[in-house]
Amino acid sequence: MPGGRKPTGGKIRVSRGKRKREAGRHPAFTTIGERRLKLVRIRGGGVKLRLISGNEVNVAVGGGVTKRAKILGFIENPSDKTLSRRGIITRGALVRTELGVVRITSRAGQHGLLNGVLVRENVAS
Repeated sequence: MPGGRKPTGGKIRVSRGKRKREAGRHPAFTTIGERRLKLVRIRGGGVKLRLISGNEVNVAVGGGVTKRAKILGFIENPSDKTLSRRGIITRGALVRTELGVVRITSRAGQHGLLNGVLVRENVAS
């Protein structure tokens, strides 16, 4: 029933509070810069890598070929205009590299690395 009420009109009481396993964490807000990682312990004792900043991306060029390219600049982040203004790299963000324009396909705040797909090649003049 919408509004947090029973059919009789009484309030629906919350049965319990949040559990530790349900808590979220602060986002990594990955930017362009010297490579910096943060280790985060996850449930079960494992470790996740948060990429705080990075300056290289693994680019899938096509035909099963992958090259490592230096990031030259940030273009945009179509997921959110606020992230775009701040130059924050998330999945789907567009960056300028020495190979051309690359769309990020990895989740840098979860995987600790930058993977991408070549969207537009640099035109040699």
